[in-house]
Amino acid sequence: MTDGMMDRRALMTGALAAGGMMWSGTAQAAPYTSRRIAMTVRGTGQGAGRDVILIPGLASGPGIWNGVLGGVAGYRYHLVHVRGFAGLAPDANASGALLQPIADEIARYAGAAGLKRPAIVGHSMGGTLAMLLGLKNIAGRVMVVDMLPAGAAMVGGTASGMGYLADQLSGYFTGTQAGRRYLAQIVAQAPGAKGSDPDVIANALRDLANVDLGPQLGRIAVPLEVVYAVGSDPQQAAGITRSFQSAYAARKGAILKPLGPSGHMVMADQPTRFNAVLKDFLGGGG
Repeated sequence: MTDGMMDRRALMTGALAAGGMMWSGTAQAAPYTSRRIAMTVRGTGQGAGRDVILIPGLASGPGIWNGVLGGVAGYRYHLVHVRGFAGLAPDANASGALLQPIADEIARYAGAAGLKRPAIVGHSMGGTLAMLLGLKNIAGRVMVVDMLPAGAAMVGGTASGMGYLADQLSGYFTGTQAGRRYLAQIVAQAPGAKGSDPDVIANALRDLANVDLGPQLGRIAVPLEVVYAVGSDPQQAAGITRSFQSAYAARKGAILKPLGPSGHMVMADQPTRFNAVLKDFLGGGG
């Protein structure tokens, strides 16, 4: 296993470090409530192509995008807050599958809010959700931030090889007192994960370990851009680059951009450079 993959294993093992309806701004959309997500609207961008859905990663809340809100003006941002993450009660996310139901809810929100082909930007687990929404054909363009099509690949595995293990770990974390206590301790110590529910995190990790969107990437018909984190070590960065290039090779025309040095939270580690890349992406550049 390469050093880059070892770093990814540490990242996803503590993937937690990645981390009703509320309305503000000038626009008021059709009433929308969900037991899986809460939505907040920021910004006053108007017109076609000015709506952007921002999806945070595992255990993170919308606050990870604060630098974007202040740094890339002129857009109306729709911020997703997954219930069970970062202080929200789990509600319908308390048990069962998470990824596909949450993607379905975000798509339902887009319809209720009258969004026409919004740009969708997702970090980590949010990147998986962004790709799922791209496959639903509701997006105008998709940006994935530091996530591979197969969640297990982020720690050097495969969905077929790690799915069973993920199911067993999920049962340990949610079904045993020791497992729940251990996961709760990780959540309490991880930046951005405070107030996240251990059961929801365990179920999300299980889903991520079982998903592999690689074979479906060719069905995403809109522009796809992938921004991924690299460290300062050239050999490590080269290994990560090879992993991302191989993983997204099935999607012809996908634009891959390394950004670093960064561990995983690219928008926090390199805010000025990330905002410049995002501004170009939203403006239709590549």
